Amino acid sequence: MTDAPTPAPRRALITGASLGIGEAFARRLAADGWDLVLVARDAGRLDGLAAELTGRHGHRVETLAADLSTDDGCAVVEGRLTAEPPVDLLVNNAGTSLSSPFVRSAVADEARLVRLNVLAVLRLTHAALGPMTERGHGAVINVSSVAGFGVPMPGSTYSASKAWVTNFSESIGQSVAPLGVRVMALCPGYTRTGYHERAGIDMSRTPAWMWLRAEDVVDEGLRDLRKGKLVSVPSWKYKLAVAGLRHAPRRLLRGVSRDTRGRVGRPGG
Repeated sequence: MTDAPTPAPRRALITGASLGIGEAFARRLAADGWDLVLVARDAGRLDGLAAELTGRHGHRVETLAADLSTDDGCAVVEGRLTAEPPVDLLVNNAGTSLSSPFVRSAVADEARLVRLNVLAVLRLTHAALGPMTERGHGAVINVSSVAGFGVPMPGSTYSASKAWVTNFSESIGQSVAPLGVRVMALCPGYTRTGYHERAGIDMSRTPAWMWLRAEDVVDEGLRDLRKGKLVSVPSWKYKLAVAGLRHAPRRLLRGVSRDTRGRVGRPGG
């Protein structure tokens, strides 16, 4: 008898992997036996996380320091997605928001948001799907947001960018499913990641019960991916919120919006 060939390790590439939901994906997938390619701007944090995960789980962890709001940063990651050894799962998690309303933000900051939240997702998804469709297997998770289902933060372009991510993922997911490849939008609500604090966004008015754990978001997202869902909304409370954003009268939604990051006040007020 000959020994059965050892199956090739599964490999996931995760952007925005040094913090928050991206880090939670890295920890969960490493524990599940995946090799990893971790992408973020902070090389030091990436290297520290890679060393920890390799030491704990014994699997290969590569790191790529890249700013995905730039052409050069996207090109580096595109090159890895089309190289060997192959990537079986892409998690497009990197993203940003702004603490200032549109009419008072710098157009350069708004353009960076669009490049990171929209263009990078498009480019990396496109790069990953070529090899995946040729092999007949693979998956892409694009981290979007419940905010993309409505306008919960008037004056902010964040929700518009996430509406694009959700629509894009659902559309592309339908087109590649017959080829054995899955694309899914993961749409969490408020998640405790430190993201809002780093962006200077005041979330003090948000009730404690509305916050999710990053680990729970990842668990439910991976479960929905296995089920073949095109859109995943973790937690029953946010499933209800999405139903409201989709179907409630716009005037009512405008009256109950609590997210103030994009609102305009009087200068000096």
